[in-house]
Amino acid sequence: MAITLTHSGTSVYASDRPSRELLVGTADGVVRLERTKELHGWRVGEQTLKGAHISSMIMPQAGLMLAAIYHGGVMMSRDDGKTWEHRDAGIAHNDVYSLGATSLNGKLRLFAGTEPAHFYLSDDLGETWRESPSLRSGAGVARWTFPGPPHQAHVKVITVAPDDPATIYASIEQGDLLRSTDGGESWREISGFEGDFDFDVHRLVIHPKSPARLYMMGGTGLCVSDDRGKSWTRYSDTKSPIGGYPDQLTYLPSNPEVLVASGARGNPFTWMQTAFAGSRIGLSRDHGRTWKILSGGLPAPEQWRSAVEAMTLEEWDDSFSVFAGTTSGEVFATDDGGETWSLIASGLAPISKGLHYMVLNRAA
Repeated sequence: MAITLTHSGTSVYASDRPSRELLVGTADGVVRLERTKELHGWRVGEQTLKGAHISSMIMPQAGLMLAAIYHGGVMMSRDDGKTWEHRDAGIAHNDVYSLGATSLNGKLRLFAGTEPAHFYLSDDLGETWRESPSLRSGAGVARWTFPGPPHQAHVKVITVAPDDPATIYASIEQGDLLRSTDGGESWREISGFEGDFDFDVHRLVIHPKSPARLYMMGGTGLCVSDDRGKSWTRYSDTKSPIGGYPDQLTYLPSNPEVLVASGARGNPFTWMQTAFAGSRIGLSRDHGRTWKILSGGLPAPEQWRSAVEAMTLEEWDDSFSVFAGTTSGEVFATDDGGETWSLIASGLAPISKGLHYMVLNRAA
């Protein structure tokens, strides 16, 4: 089975042994990386969906894979990403940023989030989609925007609660964190964040063993709730070791107190001025209160020009692997829980959310 590495797709896997294939979503299609031996060695294999900028990939059930495309709708594969077909009838906004899936009454329901921020549902494996207009019915929608052109907010990440398949969260960048308790049909805004977290929501991660605990990563830090979003505590800010612009966040399935995050020194406005992101990857063993910046083969933050815009963790046996993709088209990997890292692929098309890679490249 292949696992995926994309900006807003599935980012946590658990396997009996390390996977031998990694499907990487780039600004020029999907690239298959293949292990050449049990650990460490990799080679670049086939490329599919050439010309498509991949935003998100998920595998909602065995033999089924979906890819969201920036300026391209939704594609589906039934053969582990070897061949694809369009599955986006009914999606009126073809800049698809995020995908999700849940099982309701024994039936698979698919979700797609777009730019501008709209939310779509499908109950027939993507043959047809319908919009959930309630996403845009709250008072906060008037402030939804995005700093860069075309200044439209987007549904950056979709999260399904581990203890209730009907509870869905939508992270709006920039705008709100919203929750649905009826499978995406209707939505309510979640409030109570400190500072400007209300406006720059990057992603939500839910503790799988204690689902009342929510980790909300925003553009200025990490907020945590222990009561399903009724109240929040700020765990980090722009002066945190994980940087002034944190983004990716994933966890260890067997011990969700262990978190892995990526961040940059400053936000994309600073990238335009300096041609430099100052990326870093951090590990926390106390559910996000403190962070250790990982090295062991990774560039030092003061030298890491590109941005880390995709991250996937796979737990296996008594260790775990992490894969990190950059706007420079690199993939770094560790198979020993973050102690040592290798550059397993370079020269790929950018692995990037939207046009972030163009910000860095143009500034350079």
